[in-house]
Amino acid sequence: MIDYEVLRVIWWVLVGVLLIGFAITDGFDLGVGALLTLIGKTDDERRVMINTIGPHWDGNQVWFITAGGAIFAAWPMIYATAFSGFYLALALTLIALWMRPLGFDFRSKLPDKRWRSSWDWALFVSGVVPSLIFGVAFGNLLLGVPFELEPTLKATYTGSFFGLLTPFALLTGLVSVAMLLNHGATWLQMKTDSFIQVRARAVSVILSLATVALFALAGVWVAFGLDGFVITSVVDTAATSNPLKKEVVMEAGAWMNNYGKYPWMAVAPVLGILGGLACAYFSKAGKGGWAFVSSSVMLAGVILTAGFSMFPFLMPSVTMPAASLTVWDATSSLLTLKIMFGVACIFVPIVLGYTAYGFYVMRGRVKNSDLDSSHAIY
Repeated sequence: MIDYEVLRVIWWVLVGVLLIGFAITDGFDLGVGALLTLIGKTDDERRVMINTIGPHWDGNQVWFITAGGAIFAAWPMIYATAFSGFYLALALTLIALWMRPLGFDFRSKLPDKRWRSSWDWALFVSGVVPSLIFGVAFGNLLLGVPFELEPTLKATYTGSFFGLLTPFALLTGLVSVAMLLNHGATWLQMKTDSFIQVRARAVSVILSLATVALFALAGVWVAFGLDGFVITSVVDTAATSNPLKKEVVMEAGAWMNNYGKYPWMAVAPVLGILGGLACAYFSKAGKGGWAFVSSSVMLAGVILTAGFSMFPFLMPSVTMPAASLTVWDATSSLLTLKIMFGVACIFVPIVLGYTAYGFYVMRGRVKNSDLDSSHAIY
């Protein structure tokens, strides 16, 4: 039997896997949408770009939905605190994501240029806004979220929407935007030809190097200009969840402590940097497949860096540090985690299987000649 402590770590890993899966699969969807008006110069080119992601985007959303469901079930206090505190930001994200199916379905209904251009910009917004907000959210987790817990464990958010837009959070937002747009550019390298592919290669070189530079800058900021959180009391990692039964202090550079305790964690930022450099190299060399793999490695490295730096914190509180939510005190019951783990063992392989099959069936490049050869194409 798996004990409570191990299950808590397992679910920390599983939620991380879901977030990485979402970034890799739905990330190129967001990136292609955001690049639609930059790389696509004609209506046909933009239609080709849309149809590279047309068969996949709705299936890729499963990772996002599953991650949200996993957070709700495994970390209910995180779900409640985040969705109440970040309500406006999450609402903007959902509104932006709604633009994708609307844009895909309505864009080609009319031949009018202004009609199609309007939907192209809507798809641009649907790619940039979620990418930016996801990065800003991670930045605020590293900074600490302004919330407090009452003795009954009721969370009260004490911040504001514009309070989330601090310089460091905007920097992490730019990391996310550059990273996901680059991922979309590497996808276009694999799935298109002619002018779109050439432009995507040039854009990917710039964005991958920009991601590496912004990621390195954020790392220096975390190490030397940011206060991290440290648990100073003894924690019973197998006790019933209660965030108020610990003591926490904020210390300069504390987010770097885990790399001293567990040197192997340094593999995450290394993957983030080397993946970005490799992506720029392969894009320059015209090897789109390897550029996409390198971009995926960079995505995983950046997300893992945030997770490793914060462990065991999930949502630290800047206004009431002792109320910070961690892996050890923000989880559901032992029974819930056990049942969910069994469900995950069954359904995660199924999701991986049909996702891989879908990509295999829809392999190959989308060309201009394909636009009028199928009634199902956008």
